[in-house]
Order: sequence, then structure tokens, then C-alpha cells
Amino acid sequence: MSVHVVAVITARPGAEDAVRAALEALVPPTRAEAGCLAYELSESLASPGTFVTVEEWSDPSDLDTHLATDHVQAALGAVGEQLAAPPAIHPLRPIPVG
Repeated sequence: MSVHVVAVITARPGAEDAVRAALEALVPPTRAEAGCLAYELSESLASPGTFVTVEEWSDPSDLDTHLATDHVQAALGAVGEQLAAPPAIHPLRPIPVG
């Protein structure tokens, strides 16, 4: 069963452009990863500088592999001090309704 994930990354004031550029650079290699079914990057209109990825992975282990990739680790290392808080990664469990 696939896993859906929402990640929230918040830049410190004044660091929005640097964080945006680092996150944009993650999109192509992430989409090329085995197990990546979807990976979308957005910026909040309500809170500029807050970036959200909406992701779908074939298996939870694919998410674990993604988080350990060189491109993710390099991006986090490059912008670590420019973040207001550590990234909030939210794997989701659907709630059956009906």
C-alpha cells in the first residue's frame, strides 16, 4: 500500500529565496527516485516562506530511502540554519468515512 506524506518546511524571515531555491532543486531528483509516485512543492499563500510538499510513495521504505538520499541531505545541510524549525514530516493514515 502506498503512503501519502505532507512535509512543512518554514524559512526564517529573509531566507525565503534561499530555501525556495534549495527545495526547487530537490523536485527533479526526487521525482526520479524509485517508489516516488507523486511529489509536488507549493508555497503557502497564507504564510509566505512556508513550503509544503505533498508526496506519495509506493511503500513506507521508499520514504525512508528518500529522506536518506544525498540530494535531500545536501539540501537540508545547505538550508538548515535558514529554517525557522526542523521540517515537519507527516506520513498520513486515511480515515475511513462512510
